[in-house]
Amino acid sequence: MKIVTISREFGSGGRELGKRLSEELNCDYYDREIITAIAERCDVNEEYAEYLLTHNFPSTANISMRNSFHIPAILQTTQIQLLCEQSNVIKEIAKTGRDCVIVGRNADLLLEDYCPFNIFVCADTETKLQRCRDRASKGEFMTEKEMKKKMKKIDKNRRKTRSMISDLPWGDKQTYNLIVNTTGWKIKDLVPLVAGFVNKWFEE
Repeated sequence: MKIVTISREFGSGGRELGKRLSEELNCDYYDREIITAIAERCDVNEEYAEYLLTHNFPSTANISMRNSFHIPAILQTTQIQLLCEQSNVIKEIAKTGRDCVIVGRNADLLLEDYCPFNIFVCADTETKLQRCRDRASKGEFMTEKEMKKKMKKIDKNRRKTRSMISDLPWGDKQTYNLIVNTTGWKIKDLVPLVAGFVNKWFEE
């Protein structure tokens, strides 16, 4: 079984890379599907679930994802419950035994026992800003300052969430098998190269 996880800086193209890579490898793809499953299980709106899972968690939360969650009763908030359910959903995906690509949600840590191939996607600021501009909804407008603030906030929350479950910082090179810098590249041109690396790694 091949499991590929993708962590990424906001605006770096990690989501697009993950989707195209799943097509190149002819395997399942999970991203938004995880939020949908969590929302259904917890009986909440998808947008609400996604908002809580991508924003600040209690700074005193102490969570161990490797085996189980250890959460004081006072911290059993909706946010923490959703995070627990996210862990359950991702582990159930792995238990199906099907090849897959999973984007975000600390899947590399959650599925450590399955020996996934872990990718971190990054890019320089201008590349990320341009990608955000290109993907903005019709009628949506943000100044460069606002976009930078949004990028910084989202990555900060990802970093904070990861710090709750690992001593290795988000983006730390020790955690990943491959770091992909998309600066100066079209994502579609990178996909065959990454796929070849992934296949070779699993062959070895």
